[in-house]
Amino acid sequence: MDEQAALALIGDRLPAAGDDCAVLDGQVITTDMLHERTDFPDGTTRYTAGWRAVGASLSDVASMGAEATAAVAVYAAPEFDDEELLAFVDGAVDVCESVGAEYVGGDLDGHEEFTVATTALGDTNDPVLRSGASPGEAVCVTGTLGRSAAALRLFERGDGEAANDLFRFEPRVRAGVALRPYATAMLDSSDGLARSVHQLCGASDCGAALETPLPIDERVDAVASGDDDRRELGAFFGEDFELVCAIPERSLAAAREAVPCPLHRVGTVTDDGVTLDGETLPDRGYSH
Repeated sequence: MDEQAALALIGDRLPAAGDDCAVLDGQVITTDMLHERTDFPDGTTRYTAGWRAVGASLSDVASMGAEATAAVAVYAAPEFDDEELLAFVDGAVDVCESVGAEYVGGDLDGHEEFTVATTALGDTNDPVLRSGASPGEAVCVTGTLGRSAAALRLFERGDGEAANDLFRFEPRVRAGVALRPYATAMLDSSDGLARSVHQLCGASDCGAALETPLPIDERVDAVASGDDDRRELGAFFGEDFELVCAIPERSLAAAREAVPCPLHRVGTVTDDGVTLDGETLPDRGYSH
């Protein structure tokens, strides 16, 4: 059973868990788990691991249009190296401070594989869910796509400094808050643009017609083996933690003015089906 099937299995029993965060009395809460073998390539520093692990949960808070308030983490490793542990905490503290939140601790545990579980909290009385998109609205994405894919290729090439820099993404908390008055549906692109659009459309009972060019990060060009590979890394790889949202046409200009990062229109919400340049876009992306 893959992740999507597991989520579908438990969805009816846990209706509060259908979006990137659960919503509880003006607060949002989310949790994530990352493993060394699947999430931290060889060469990932503990500082980057702390930043990225906590940042992944902060990104979920961002996708709800909430103000991030705090985060905690469970740090599990075969042994506790002083420098590595402190570097992890520094990364966690710094990514929280970058979005106005506070890293307040967590737990330590022994484990055969370096593993991190993170939880983040946020505040909002008006969360943006995945389920509000309507045909005719614009499909938009913040920032650029393929950043994490480029980082992975750089790790594979042994360019650890450049790879770590790319791996430390900016959680789009400020963008999420700015989009809250305009976006009718929103989630983050942790599973990739294609799967995220499918998830948004599934929750909103609609479709989407996407168009190229997609806002693929220029650093993908340096690692991609051609146009097909570039498209694969930008549309399907995932782990970029940008925001994917639907915005009414009348609000698009105001949303772009309000958001403190680039906001790209990549398509239009339709009645059904998900396409890219008129061809079916597979529901494929990062698999946890």
